[in-house]
Amino acid sequence: MARPSAGAAWVVKDDSVTPARFLGWGLVIAACMLGISFFDSRTHAHIFVTCTALAAIAYLRTIWLLGRFAGSSNRGLALCLVLAAAWRVALLLSPPTLSTDVYRYVWDGRIQRLGYDPYLVVPSSSAVRHLHTTETLRMNHPDFPTPYPAVAELFFRAVATVDDSARAMKSAAFLCDAAIVAVLLWWLSASDRSRWWVLAYAWNPLVALEGAGNGHVDLLGALGLVLAAALLARGRRTVSAVAFALAVGVKFLPVPLAPLFWGRIRLRDAALGVGILAALYIPFLGHGQLPFGSLGGYLAKWRTNAPVYTALEWVFPTKGLLGVPVVLGFAVALWTRWHLALDSPEAWAWPLATTLLFAPAIFPWYLVWVTPFLLTPRTLPLAVWTVSSLAVYWPLPVWETMVIEYGPVLGVAAWMWAQSAKARRSTSS
Repeated sequence: MARPSAGAAWVVKDDSVTPARFLGWGLVIAACMLGISFFDSRTHAHIFVTCTALAAIAYLRTIWLLGRFAGSSNRGLALCLVLAAAWRVALLLSPPTLSTDVYRYVWDGRIQRLGYDPYLVVPSSSAVRHLHTTETLRMNHPDFPTPYPAVAELFFRAVATVDDSARAMKSAAFLCDAAIVAVLLWWLSASDRSRWWVLAYAWNPLVALEGAGNGHVDLLGALGLVLAAALLARGRRTVSAVAFALAVGVKFLPVPLAPLFWGRIRLRDAALGVGILAALYIPFLGHGQLPFGSLGGYLAKWRTNAPVYTALEWVFPTKGLLGVPVVLGFAVALWTRWHLALDSPEAWAWPLATTLLFAPAIFPWYLVWVTPFLLTPRTLPLAVWTVSSLAVYWPLPVWETMVIEYGPVLGVAAWMWAQSAKARRSTSS
């Protein structure tokens, strides 16, 4: 088992920490989210920088208080969750400004509904110009077909069947967000942990901005993954395996977490999950090509906010480096499989974070996959990373962005390591 002393310097229950103190910091986050929703980050960059910085500070202060909170007020928690919903609604009603991925989602869903294959159709082609709407013309990288796996594509189609618009896609992400909160409340209650730790997810500024604000499909994947983790901890092996397979079908990011299922599910459970995922690809197999679209080109060419991978690629310029994030994430998952309890959120968080750290591209919304597992003080460095990653959106030189994003993470990790070492020395003496 992992030592709980890693955060012992601040994980001390304090009766002076009351729900009112949480609400105070929640109001700070709410004010910042409202400011972001009313002012376009592209034309009011200084307001966006100020609001994201203040929201990050308020969020991390909340995490600190969660480690010391000894109360259990259900009414206070409900009020905190209502506050989180309120600032999400404000972001939902505003147009996406940090990313144009949602317009690609609309396009993929729309052309599927019209009988086209998104893995083959190039959006910029003159042959499909008549299929565009004013929103889909705003997508990024229109010279490439879609890179998204089958579950994501079918999700886009389902939403577009109701309404092929960015607002509909954002609303679907919002519903996934709400479902994650519900799963976390159930998981925390079932494992006898304080339900107030749900605020580590619900109040995370990154989640609100990338979900209700920009409609990223990563919320759907995170929902499948946290559902798989919670169900596995409760012994519901078959449904857990299926939920994990569906999460992989949104994006392939959680593949390195497969060792966490080793010895905990039956072979038939694994076969069912793989079989369902394979079956979801059947609608895209009628053209004699593997349905991967532009995924290979994306992995080979895109290098964004990835200092570790860029450094490795400079020293070892080989395509084999693409396997490094998977191998390292797999290795960490093996370690957590044998050293952490089945019910430990950090057993899922650290392999995911390792995979992302060594990935060739690290967009802020990728970290949404980690946010449902920040339910313990031992994931504090990852909580810091989720909010420091918002510096990627700030109008700064690349090196300054790297310092702001990764400096606090390294600082907090070093501090926690020092506290853990101090606790071990104290125990041994």
